Amino acid sequence: MIEQQCKAPLFEVLYRHAAKKPAVLHVPGHRQGRGLPEGLVSLSGKALFELDLTEIPGLDDLHNPAGPIAAAQELAAEIYGAGRSFFLVNGTTAGIQALFLAVAGRRKIIVPRNAHRSVISGMIISGADPVYVMPEVIPGFGVDCGVPNREVCRLLEENDDVAAVLAVRPNYYGVAGDLREMVRAVHDQDRPVLVDEAHGAHLRFGPGLPEDAMAVGADAAVQSTHKLGGSLTQSSMLHLQGSRVDAGSITAALNLLQTTSPSYLLMASLDLARRQMALYGKGLLERALELARWLREKLSVVRGLKVLTAEHLPEPCRLDPCRVVISVRGLGLAGYQVNKLLTERYHVYVEMADAVNIVAVVSVGTVREDCEALAGALEDIAARYEQHRDRVRLPRAPAGVIKRMKPGDAWFAPAARVSMPEARGRICAESVAVYPPGIPVVNPGEEITPEIYEYFSLVKRMGLHCQGASDPELKTVKVVVE
Repeated sequence: MIEQQCKAPLFEVLYRHAAKKPAVLHVPGHRQGRGLPEGLVSLSGKALFELDLTEIPGLDDLHNPAGPIAAAQELAAEIYGAGRSFFLVNGTTAGIQALFLAVAGRRKIIVPRNAHRSVISGMIISGADPVYVMPEVIPGFGVDCGVPNREVCRLLEENDDVAAVLAVRPNYYGVAGDLREMVRAVHDQDRPVLVDEAHGAHLRFGPGLPEDAMAVGADAAVQSTHKLGGSLTQSSMLHLQGSRVDAGSITAALNLLQTTSPSYLLMASLDLARRQMALYGKGLLERALELARWLREKLSVVRGLKVLTAEHLPEPCRLDPCRVVISVRGLGLAGYQVNKLLTERYHVYVEMADAVNIVAVVSVGTVREDCEALAGALEDIAARYEQHRDRVRLPRAPAGVIKRMKPGDAWFAPAARVSMPEARGRICAESVAVYPPGIPVVNPGEEITPEIYEYFSLVKRMGLHCQGASDPELKTVKVVVE
């Protein structure tokens, strides 16, 4: 037993991974320190850990800031165009959950079907009643491209008791819908617009990027600053403007959700990342965008690959070029297969893969060698697998859902795990999403219809990747005991 305790599995695997010197095209955006703010980079030896402190006199208190934390948040609000900004040490998830608690409560809220699982958890915690709206999908990529504003307006007309509208923008693939028009339409009904802007902390600073949520008048936005803003993983910000979302209610919700032992290293990284983006963000992002442009051009001529560009998007959607989406369908390989080849054979690590695409993130910390490694690896894979072209055929997800309970009610109800055939007609007690397009097929409180059952059966036979399900092989599913 003592010999076993000499091991440190997590530390050891992290150390071995770093020693590989891999090509890094994923978050966090500081790229293993290359893009960190100067204040953190200059710390050496034990100096970094000397900043790992707690709420002693003079260092302020995140849950009741009146000193340097308050001043740092005020500077963030100024540069991000917000009336009030909050530091988050429990990630964007805590910010999303706080918005649901403070704004939606147990009332209805219009939610895009491609929402992150933090939105589902926010609905479970708050008891909110979702009114789902389906995003459109880009042909050939299986990527959602925003919610049609006409559908949001229709749902507002049909549900006069809606508390708020949630938008996901940009999405995981860098696609940004027409948020300005949505804000105008929702504000005409005197409802707030809440934005899951996890992938958009950099938008305000880069030339030619889609406008950020605060710039187009959204009432609240939550950003994962660590993704492309240069801070440490798990550090995020929540921004408010206007009077439709009460800052006091948000404060109370965050005090409930966030740890009572917040990391000063995470908070300091948010402060320094804000300073870095305010002073040097334009130049840093110009460099990142140039690398992303080179990578797109390099991959666009590789036979069997298809690179997502602005030309593939319906008007008026925009694309964040920092996310390079590559369809590998023409190789006859799934995105998961290509991702596995990239990591195991070439030591190239991208942000994500689905059944059709791989997604690479080009950040302020990305170096040209990263992009060259990915381009070279994909060229080699394309040459090796030329004979497999055009063999990928994906099932079409069922349209529409039958909601029989609120997500929170289903989550807290007595539940049991049953075989998939037994689940037909039952109320699901968990969320199951299949990629692509990453939109949940069923959420807690929704009926597992015959169409959903047939779809899951096909997904299981094809071995497609699932998220959210407690049994990712879909042999069983968790249902409400009625």
